[in-house]
Amino acid sequence: MTRLDSLVAYPIKSLDGVTVEQAALGPNGVLHGDRSYALVEAGVDPETASVGGDGGYVNGKSEPAIHRLRASYELAGPADATPTAVTLERPATGDVTADTATFTLPEERDALAAWVGAYLGYAVDLVRDPGGFPDDRAAPGPTVTSVGTLVAVASWFDAVADGHEIRRRFRPNIVLADCPAFFEDQLFADHGAAVRFTVGDTTVLGVNPCQRCVVPSRHPDTGEQLENFRTRFVERRRETRPSWTETDRFDHDFRLMVNTVVPEASWGQVIEVDDPVRVDGAVSFDG
Repeated sequence: MTRLDSLVAYPIKSLDGVTVEQAALGPNGVLHGDRSYALVEAGVDPETASVGGDGGYVNGKSEPAIHRLRASYELAGPADATPTAVTLERPATGDVTADTATFTLPEERDALAAWVGAYLGYAVDLVRDPGGFPDDRAAPGPTVTSVGTLVAVASWFDAVADGHEIRRRFRPNIVLADCPAFFEDQLFADHGAAVRFTVGDTTVLGVNPCQRCVVPSRHPDTGEQLENFRTRFVERRRETRPSWTETDRFDHDFRLMVNTVVPEASWGQVIEVDDPVRVDGAVSFDG
């Protein structure tokens, strides 16, 4: 039976993730603590900022230097990825020396922002929202892919080491196992519908295939661009798309993973590694 192989939370949006054994589904159905903090340009309102790389959020779309920051975390609890402290490492750049620093959160978030801003060369704020800062605000639940998919995509690129590197490039929350590559492509349907599936006893709705951006084309440690990444990806994705992706949600081939919505009745439930995954089928969905 298909099962949950790994769970990854990203306590600070666009920085390193952390693998956890279990996760509670918090407000809006996000993994509790996932992307609960984000870096924005100083003075920007995160509610109106763009996640698309054209101003507002300081993320991999807008700022390649963010890839070179390393982050590790102390978390609030075994099922809560909210960071209580973060240790950051930055490389030397310009007049800024290489450095490692630890900040407690939320108390030292202004100090963290100043430290990151010194590295980037402009002022930033570290903002917080317990509901998280997902890219897809209409489908903010955990993103889903599979081990087979990550291994398959890694094989398309000679310069990519393995499926683990592809996971770090694409940044999913849930990775499934004991299923074929692109299994998750059956977890969405036409507009007006979603695909209901369960993780353990928790109901999740698969809504749409995730539209990708420039981030997966960059090395997750260096930010170095992989030449012709999008062209190669689109060619191979078109060749390997399962028949069930022929829906009006799959309008181009630069898509991977599935965005989800978690029904309010499932908020607060806990999912964990090795939970069985069962696909129930399409249901009506206004979104």
